[in-house]
Amino acid sequence: MSPDTTTALQQELLRRARARIAAAPPPPQQRADASETEAVPARAPLSHAQRRMWLMDRLGRSDGAYSVPFATRLTGPFDLDAFGEALTALVARHAILRTRYGQQGDEPYQEALPAPDAVPVRVVDTGSPEASDLADVLSAEALLPFDLAAGTPPRALVLRHGPEDHTVMLTFHHINMDGHALEVVADELAALYARATGKAVPALPAPPQYADHARHEHAAAAGFGASLDHWSRRLDAAAPPALPRPAAPPADLAERPSATCLTPLGDTVLDGLRGAGRDRRATLFTVQLAAAFAALHRLTGESDLVIGCAAGLREGREAAALVGLCVNTLPIRVDLGGDPAFGTLVERVRDAVLEAQQHRHVPYDLVMERLGAAARGGDGAALVRVTADVLGEPTALRLPGLHAEAVDVALPQAKFDLSFGLVGTAQPAGLLQYARGALDDTTGQELGRSFAALLTAVAADPSLRLSDLPGAASPAPDRHPVESALRARSGVADAAAHRAPDGTLWAYAVLRERMGPSPTQLRAALRSSLPERDMPVAVTLLDSLPRRADGSLDPGALPGGPGALPAPGGPRADAVTEAFAHVLRCRPAADDDFFALGGHSLAAVRLAERLRTGLALPLTGLDVMEARTPRALTALLETRAAARAAAVAVRPAGRRAVRAGTVLVTGGTGGVGSFVLRELAAQGRPVLALARPESAHLVAGDGVEVVEGDLTDLDGLRRAVAGADAVIHAACTFTRPEVDVAAMRAMTEAWSGGPFVFVSSVDAYGRPDGAEVAEEAPPGPPLSPYGRGKLDCEALLLGAAGTGGRGGASAVRSPLVWGAHDRLRDQLRWGALGLLYQGLRANTPVTLPAPGTHGHPWYGAAWVHAAALARAVTACLDASVHGVANAVSGHTGWPELTAELRTLLGSTSEVRYADHVHPDLDHRWHYAAGRLAGALRARPGEDFRTVLAAMTG
Repeated sequence: MSPDTTTALQQELLRRARARIAAAPPPPQQRADASETEAVPARAPLSHAQRRMWLMDRLGRSDGAYSVPFATRLTGPFDLDAFGEALTALVARHAILRTRYGQQGDEPYQEALPAPDAVPVRVVDTGSPEASDLADVLSAEALLPFDLAAGTPPRALVLRHGPEDHTVMLTFHHINMDGHALEVVADELAALYARATGKAVPALPAPPQYADHARHEHAAAAGFGASLDHWSRRLDAAAPPALPRPAAPPADLAERPSATCLTPLGDTVLDGLRGAGRDRRATLFTVQLAAAFAALHRLTGESDLVIGCAAGLREGREAAALVGLCVNTLPIRVDLGGDPAFGTLVERVRDAVLEAQQHRHVPYDLVMERLGAAARGGDGAALVRVTADVLGEPTALRLPGLHAEAVDVALPQAKFDLSFGLVGTAQPAGLLQYARGALDDTTGQELGRSFAALLTAVAADPSLRLSDLPGAASPAPDRHPVESALRARSGVADAAAHRAPDGTLWAYAVLRERMGPSPTQLRAALRSSLPERDMPVAVTLLDSLPRRADGSLDPGALPGGPGALPAPGGPRADAVTEAFAHVLRCRPAADDDFFALGGHSLAAVRLAERLRTGLALPLTGLDVMEARTPRALTALLETRAAARAAAVAVRPAGRRAVRAGTVLVTGGTGGVGSFVLRELAAQGRPVLALARPESAHLVAGDGVEVVEGDLTDLDGLRRAVAGADAVIHAACTFTRPEVDVAAMRAMTEAWSGGPFVFVSSVDAYGRPDGAEVAEEAPPGPPLSPYGRGKLDCEALLLGAAGTGGRGGASAVRSPLVWGAHDRLRDQLRWGALGLLYQGLRANTPVTLPAPGTHGHPWYGAAWVHAAALARAVTACLDASVHGVANAVSGHTGWPELTAELRTLLGSTSEVRYADHVHPDLDHRWHYAAGRLAGALRARPGEDFRTVLAAMTG
């Protein structure tokens, strides 16, 4: 490249970078109103309640179960700007609402971010939706995941049904919100809204901050010793109740993991329950809790039961204004023996509750750690699986000048196996929510009805004995529970269970096909449905079960018994033993249980990370919690090692020297990066692929060298970039834009020559006003955090291009990517198109926006075939765009796409059209793609019908 060309290139790149930066909206800044803004505090530890939420997120359980939705239907002259101003002031007042959660070493921490200049409020015009449609929209919004590491403020959604008819919904994560805090939020928003509309409102006092509460809790932990001793004595030998779990999980368990039964109560029931309580110096809550114990006793037949209840931790007048998670779970243990009268049971429950309240400050997870495996079931879940509560009037956002009506937002996930509730409002009802993996629907619905009947009965006559109350214990199964659970698996043809003379339980299974589930998979499945007493030491696969002439099982001919399974050996077994010893501070035997040795959720994460990095094999904390014994964990690792060995081609030991012209590729295991690697291999280019150790075998091959690392390893990124002659950056966290931006900054700092291609996204355009979007068009507000992150990464890249000897830069923006790859199939099923896919698969009606809704003639998806995107990306290595280019194979309207999916899935779903738009379907833009048109030209098999057939097949 001549000096004149280099100078011209630099000037052009700088011009484009400045233009893009100028067009982008300004970043959030600290608010100037110091009276309403709490100074950003230093890092603080997590409270124990927060720590539990953080662990659920780390274990992959960020599926909406811990969302706290808050919705209100408002009628009257609603001022949207004033509401946005009030919400921004609220987030400025309470640092917990703008707090990020990170990890330093093994310990998590919380850190408040500066108050944003404005909290975004998403507005969607819906017209006059049906109640069911409104419920679906609100539920979908509540189920969107949170990125706890980003510290994003609460999500705000306003559905505009008419000029003076709106539904306002705020969604919080449970890590920073509880029921009492929701009342505080509602009251403060009403005052802040009134002030924003010009009304004279007294200034709100400075609120207490949650980080101080967490620090105080940690400082007080040294004084928990006596109360921990109390809980150890009180819960000694307690166990979770043995619920009659379904032998086979429901077919639609993934779509409907929980269910609810709401049964209205008579007008006199509440007064009767209150009267029964007054006569025994007990509250309505205590009476309802006693009824829950009675119903659980009738269901299980057990007399020693534990039910959890929530206890608030706010003390003092000032703490009443504290926003955050300030609740603790109290395990209430009651003896129901002797067939007592219900009134006597109320007195037992009253005494147990009062005793528990005296020790309510001891965090539930500390109690569970003290008790260890003794307080856990066979699947590792802690003691409290059943809860009870009395529910009052739902919280509503009562803004001045508006009529407010609380809107219930249903979440499909259940936080516990079983929850009893008494709705103590103007329309009282008995409420039961149950996990459908814990109770089948027949049992769950019958239990809900019998609980309501029980409440009615004891309200009329508290002297009834437990044996006279409605409900009945589940009948004992004819087969051993292990046999029933194994037979319920689709891949199992026959099964048996046998208890050896030494008391050891063994299980045996015959598979329908040779390539069926492994013994480890079967045992893990048993853990999710059986109590510990019914867990076999192993599952052995047989060609057939030995039977006598009469067809009965011949136990003497079964393999197994003491010493039948030798202790596992080899380097991976040794590594597992050493990891157990390091994390749990004791050396385990082959069949020692992880929880029995003192393990807990965070220890599972630590153990998994130690083994993953030491053995370079994929492993998660959930794997540890499911396998649980060194033997089972070793078997799982051996299986994954064998899969890796089968996938990796034989190649010379040691790292080969990087050849001239080597292209560094990030994200090679993803749906885009894998196609990029294929395209580069077809062109014969040498490749250096960045991958985590456990994933290296998925990308290594002829012409591909692997360098270990990921987006969080900034030094590794710098070294990888420095050793390559060109870069294709296709990796992305999707949910942590701050990690993506830091990685891009590190890579551009190390970039010293050659072209750099960044796989960006059309989300960087935001929501433009016009329907036609030209390449490099300025972004339209609002920008999602993901789109903002992409835009920031592009600015870093284009700002560095052409300087210090660096080559040309290309930001290739892609829409939805389609192709026959597992990651892309998951995106089709559960990502942006999940609403359509899952609805069609379940044969439920699908509602599409009618053309012309809200003045937009077209709604649909821009898409690109993964192979075409790979061609476009690699083409930029030889001819850099020196800016932004779009990679779009086509635009498909929702009716056309839905019809094709309906045919491919064999769906009978009715397709409807409405004048409102679901947020997931609110896409109406056509993106120009002229700069890369040649590379994007479709090849045989790349039309959308063919690729959809491959993805759904």
